Formats: sequence, structure tokens, C-alpha cells
Amino acid sequence: MFADVADGPGPLIVALHGWGRDRHDFRDALSGYRHIRADLPGFGLSPPPPEAWGAADYAACLAAALDECGLPEPAVVVGHSFGGRVAVCLAAARPDLAGSLVLCGVPLLRGPGRARPPLGYRLARSAARARLLPARRFEAIRAARGSADYNAATGVMREVLVTVVNESYEAQLRAITAPVALLWGARDRAVPPAMVDRARALLPGPVTAEVVDGAGHDVHLQEPARLTSMISAVLAGGTVSP
Repeated sequence: MFADVADGPGPLIVALHGWGRDRHDFRDALSGYRHIRADLPGFGLSPPPPEAWGAADYAACLAAALDECGLPEPAVVVGHSFGGRVAVCLAAARPDLAGSLVLCGVPLLRGPGRARPPLGYRLARSAARARLLPARRFEAIRAARGSADYNAATGVMREVLVTVVNESYEAQLRAITAPVALLWGARDRAVPPAMVDRARALLPGPVTAEVVDGAGHDVHLQEPARLTSMISAVLAGGTVSP
């Protein structure tokens, strides 16, 4: 796993980017802090995983890398979107490595229900499985329904995407007793800010939240000063004022 490492004051901050992004996302927000900005496997300069990993597999890979570093104390783990999924799994499984979390626009929980695919798509899928429809034709049908992330992903990374978008982290959230800070954009369409209240209801430890007016899913890029302020408050053991 490739990463940029910077020295600085205070505890270590580990920053995990979102899907399709890389370590550079947090360069401005973490300037001046001691930190590791990682390229998660399959992004930036890090090669893809050997198989279709879920967020817990990414967390285990990250834990192994941090164990090699020999951290003297738990880190503050910052995660945006996909990186937040990994951060939550890390904090639940290895509280000795993740002393607190700062999460931005993370799809932590699935909705109460998901609509079934249209009948035509389900018929095409069945036909493809029975080899009655050419694989290339079915792939074109699936791509027409897929998200931009799905269509941009290839090989094992497409399988990773399918795996993680079907995950939900109720058990992990209930297991996290460390402080958690939630930074959301009020205009986040990918993960609406209602997720903040849903996550807060499951987290047993101290929770701080801020929803930023005018910001969207990339709140960490649109308002890096807000993220820096939240990280500073977490490092100081305080709370964040909206």
C-alpha cells in the first residue's frame, strides 16, 4: 500500500480517501499535522487487491501496514466515503489502532429497502446465467443501468465496488466506543445528511456532528478548513461548534 508520510506535532492522523480518489484529497486539510495519507489498494499508486475485497478486508490490510509502523498510540483515522467504510471496520476490529474517527459523507447504512431491478433486466440476467444471452450483450445492459463508478471500474475493482455497496455497518458502529466526529455536506446527494442521525443512534461512544450548508458529497474538498477544525477539536479532545 503506497502512502505519503509527513511528520508534525501531536498524534498520528491516518487519512483514507473515497472511491476513485487518492491520497492527495487530504493534502490541504492535513498540512502541518503528523499524518499518513494512504492510497487504498486499487487506487492511486497502490495495486488492486488479489480478489473482491470488502471494507473489512481493506481494514485488515491497513491494520497490517500500521502494525509494521509500530504506532506508539492509536491514530485519529479520517475517512471520506469509501475510506470511511474502511475506517469504521478498522475501529471496530482494532481499537488499539484507531483511537478516534472523523467521517465525511460515508455510506454507513443501507436504506430500509431496495427496489428490485426492472423485469427486463432480471430476465436478461437469467438469460446470461443460462448462456442464452451473450456475455457482451448483458454487460452492455448492465452498464446502461450502472453508476458512473461502476462503469469506470474494471476487473477486480468492479467486483470490489459491487461488494462494498451491498455492505452495511450496523454491527461495526455498535462496537465502536471511540469518539466519532461526523462532517457532512447539506447538499450531499450520494449520502444524504439523514445518515448522520442514523449513525449517531447506533454509536455508543461520544459523537460530534456538523452539517455544512452549501457543501455536497466532497465536503472535505469544498470545505477543507472545516475538516481541519474538526480534526483539531478531536485531537484536543473537545467538541465542534456548528
